[in-house]
Amino acid sequence: MKQFYGMSPHGNLEEAVQGLYNPQFIMLLSNTEQFEAHVQALERHFPGVPSIGCIGMSYQIDVVEHGVGVIAFFDGISAAANVLEQVSTMPVRYIHRLEQDMQAVGGNSRDTVCIDFCTGNDACVLTTINTVLRQRDISLVGGTGDQGKVSANGRVYEDAVAYALVRNQHGRVKTYKENIYHQLGNYRFIASNTDRSNYILGSLNGRPAKQVYEDILHVTDEEILTRTFQNPFGKINGDDTCIISIKEVHGNALACFRQVNDSDVLILLELGDYQAITRDTIQQICRDFPRRSAIFSVNCLFRYKLFSQRDYMQSYLRDMASLGNHAGFVGYGEHYNNRFVNQSMTCVVFE
Repeated sequence: MKQFYGMSPHGNLEEAVQGLYNPQFIMLLSNTEQFEAHVQALERHFPGVPSIGCIGMSYQIDVVEHGVGVIAFFDGISAAANVLEQVSTMPVRYIHRLEQDMQAVGGNSRDTVCIDFCTGNDACVLTTINTVLRQRDISLVGGTGDQGKVSANGRVYEDAVAYALVRNQHGRVKTYKENIYHQLGNYRFIASNTDRSNYILGSLNGRPAKQVYEDILHVTDEEILTRTFQNPFGKINGDDTCIISIKEVHGNALACFRQVNDSDVLILLELGDYQAITRDTIQQICRDFPRRSAIFSVNCLFRYKLFSQRDYMQSYLRDMASLGNHAGFVGYGEHYNNRFVNQSMTCVVFE
């Protein structure tokens, strides 16, 4: 299979799709003002081709912050795209669509991946999707778009998750998740006074969450929102750690980008040697896949901001380009199988 990436920093879709012929699956990354027009125009250009889209930044060698990016697969894949609607209340109501698409595409853990763009309620959505994907042990990579809108097959949806099942007809696929943080000290917290619907973390070990964070890191209210780049929370999930970013101060509580529940056990994290970790990820991918057709990745907005502040984003994209044809988008939360994580990178590699 092969991967195409086209972009226009000015939002010109004609420019972004120039040179794209006979795509078998398309992803659209657009801006707030032009998203709906781009969805319609893309469908006119490539009628009937499975597609999903969202509002967000795309990248290859450079990041397109406010324009349009198109990522397409062709020459050796089969795909089906669709949506689950009403994700804030009952995404399971539409699960038969995914079941039918999985039957049509076929495939298994070795050659098939699910890619998704979501508008919210991510943890519930991923649990729902996983009930179907786990029947064939199919992995998932995706993320949250902006402004509560996604698209699938030429239509725009709100309160929905757009997904695509993509099968590599000539090789394997494998997903990866990169975590650039490790545990700080031996802090362990029991969460309480949480508001699941608003992602509020009220207390840690019985004390106001804001006060605990400030006392440990010696920061003020104003510094918390930038300090989360270096010191997010983490939730232990088996052998893995799910990163939880702080969104804002909410009185004496902290509003997060990921749901926290009463009695969750949390730890505090600190930024590691992200350049060395990136090199390790690249080396692992090269060991697993001596021959690579394409790499599609999702990078968290906070990683993008962190790397940009430290003048590393361009170097990071150049390093990832050493793998071959790499492209992706900047998300507001990352999806990895049935997990919703923050401040991470997830990707799928095609042989």
